[in-house]
Amino acid sequence: MVRSLWTGATGMLAQQTSLDNIANNLANVNTTGYKAQTIEFKSLLYQNLQTRTTSANGETKPGSAQVGLGVRNSSINTVFTQGALLASELETSFAIDGKGFFATRGADGNTYYTRNGNFQWTTGANGGNMLATTDGTPILDTSGNPIILNSSYSISSVRIDKDGTILYPDTQNNLQSLGIRVGLWQFNNANGLYREGDSLYSVTAASGVPINEATANGIEKSRVIQGYLEGSNVQIADEMVNMITTQRAYELNSKVITTSDTMLDQANNLRR
Repeated sequence: MVRSLWTGATGMLAQQTSLDNIANNLANVNTTGYKAQTIEFKSLLYQNLQTRTTSANGETKPGSAQVGLGVRNSSINTVFTQGALLASELETSFAIDGKGFFATRGADGNTYYTRNGNFQWTTGANGGNMLATTDGTPILDTSGNPIILNSSYSISSVRIDKDGTILYPDTQNNLQSLGIRVGLWQFNNANGLYREGDSLYSVTAASGVPINEATANGIEKSRVIQGYLEGSNVQIADEMVNMITTQRAYELNSKVITTSDTMLDQANNLRR
């Protein structure tokens, strides 16, 4: 009965973490480029009540008797499915159709990756117009450098092609390449990326090194779509079903603790 108390407690803790994860998904249902997370469980150690031995008559017992000691969360995985493409009136809105990520350089000098294409043009440190996130961190090109255009360019006329090439109209109003391309990067294991918050990810040993789509061969290239943003891939109906399932599992584990407490109380009253 003491085992059942601790087992029920581990179940309640695990389901509480599951509910926290569901709440985070629902809270970010309208966050641009957000990717839903799913939680995985694993059983704890098992205690042997009866080993696989022979009986008193020399007969081999068919199996051992083991009782589990509960559950815990093993991992929280990110689901990198494509989110819905949402039309935007801003010319600095960009959605990625594919597995790629934009790259930005943080204030700490490190490079971070994001699916949030809600950008803006801002004044660069050395003048000119710099393509940046809403936090003011620069977006990087295929060479890993900030994208900065001369101040003589009219920002409202800048266009970006599907492969990320920055275009500008010539005197005859024909779009011409400026020789700058927005960087797109992929990872062998995107689920291994570390979430930094603000829709940013950082590289880890599990994710592998970034793969530059501009130079890599043998990979499916992503498309940049101007005038659109990638919405969250959270499925509200699925999350509501998961919430109900989690609530029921939490109630069942709490019932285990209540039942164990009742049984202990009855055992304590046997001598009365």
